Amino acid sequence: MATTQQRFNIQAVDIHKTYDTGTAKVPALKGINLAISPGEMVAVMGPSGCGKTTLLNCLSGLDKVDSGEIWLEGKNLATLSDRDRTHYRALRMGFIFQVYNLLPVLNAVENVELPLLLSGVKPKAARERALDALEQVGLRDWATHRPAELSGGQRQRTTIARALVNRPAIVWADELTGALDSSTANEIMALMRQLNQEDGLTMVIVTHDANVGAQCGRMISMRDGEIVSDDAQIVEVPELVGV
Repeated sequence: MATTQQRFNIQAVDIHKTYDTGTAKVPALKGINLAISPGEMVAVMGPSGCGKTTLLNCLSGLDKVDSGEIWLEGKNLATLSDRDRTHYRALRMGFIFQVYNLLPVLNAVENVELPLLLSGVKPKAARERALDALEQVGLRDWATHRPAELSGGQRQRTTIARALVNRPAIVWADELTGALDSSTANEIMALMRQLNQEDGLTMVIVTHDANVGAQCGRMISMRDGEIVSDDAQIVEVPELVGV
């Protein structure tokens, strides 16, 4: 089966997930089947409570499924120990969330290099890679500024740089523009699209924003824990504007 899975970066096979609230069991995912090829930029859309964030958490190994299989780059997540799964995430995945999760006492480059230092990369090499990542998102000149000195868009760019610093194969994003105004959100999506095209990153973006979904090459819609549509689309790549 692994040979079949290697054609895809991400594959879910009949995924089920139920949450037990103590008073009731709430089905969050109901038999999800999904395959995402290397280099795809996919939006997962739907109303609040439809299961889209649960799907992202399960696909990325942050949460476990009740049944079914999840394959990433030909690896079956169920066969990995918790330690191996954590190690794999650190090496091969990047995460971007609506809440920036930047440490306020560290400046931009220190925030970006932190995952590398925690994974054992030497400080000099970590600093060089962090500066390269900030350059990639147009923030090298802001490397020594702390989060409080950055705009919302700059903070999100710093978060994107941190997600890219380990040179991941897959980037997961959950409402990455949710805290931004529409103009800044468009800039961030232009940046994401550019990174997807230039670096061939596979991106899975959970969003409720139709404008964000329209800027991805494929749009998956969910309702009540199920995929109700899955459409590829032609995307006009917006010109990347300055910081």
